[in-house]
Amino acid sequence: MFGFINLHKPQGWTSHDCVAKVRRLLNTRKVGHGGTLDPLATGVLPIAVGKATRLLSYLPSRKIYRAKVRFGMQTSTDDLEGEVLQTRSADHLTLSDIEPYFAQFLGQVTQIPPQYSAIQKDGKRLYELARQGKVVEVPSRQVEIFSLAVLNWLPGEFPALDLVITCGEGTYIRAIARDLGHLLGVGGTLAALERQESGGMNLEQSVTLEQLAAHPTDLIPPEKALGYLPQISLDSLTAQRWCQGQKILLPPSAAQELAIASTLVPLIANLHEENDHYLGITEIVRLETLFYLSPKVVLI
Repeated sequence: MFGFINLHKPQGWTSHDCVAKVRRLLNTRKVGHGGTLDPLATGVLPIAVGKATRLLSYLPSRKIYRAKVRFGMQTSTDDLEGEVLQTRSADHLTLSDIEPYFAQFLGQVTQIPPQYSAIQKDGKRLYELARQGKVVEVPSRQVEIFSLAVLNWLPGEFPALDLVITCGEGTYIRAIARDLGHLLGVGGTLAALERQESGGMNLEQSVTLEQLAAHPTDLIPPEKALGYLPQISLDSLTAQRWCQGQKILLPPSAAQELAIASTLVPLIANLHEENDHYLGITEIVRLETLFYLSPKVVLI
């Protein structure tokens, strides 16, 4: 058994809790997830089962979140799970005060993750150090944010802003809430978070743990989960050679069909046997004027 699950993570569960539950439901140890969600958050948590765990890094990296930012409040975790450090009225804020700051969060930006995060420093998770009362300097990182769109604005003493955020991997939405509140001079924290898309999987097609328990073998095939990649088919004999680690010459006609140019390689593709048996991920490399299929992830 191997494949993917588009799991709808419930609130209050850690991503590790979900993996442990899937292991029990499917009676297998080889289960992994494609991107941590905080316990407060709900929504899409891509799960890989069996050999598919080796393909997690090849899932599309774009993520879409629906987030609620609460202004006038700072917390130790940058969300409502943590200790409230400071409050102040933000009833003067309007949406027109906030929107001009959005540009600072778009594109390739430098972000400092929260103190409470799973990032490792000196061999320990930051949240472990934070729980011990240790304040450490959190290294900044480059992340990419494609868009911020306003869904709703609720004014008041502690006003709330509902956003849809499209971003790349490694982006902390809690950090966006914290930094936006800081720029406005009132503080901000994340009040709610729902991941609507991750790894090419969307919320509408996600399944709950209860649904998975009722249909535990309904896994998403790797070739469907990785359907955004080019598809290449080999005859049985050539497929066997590829699976043994040999580089396979890609016929010029196939290279032309894939619209491969020297500027596009190396690139990766799904590889099938001619009977549609999924073989794994191949890298297309160029040696002088010829293109070759070099094994990247062999699943048989």
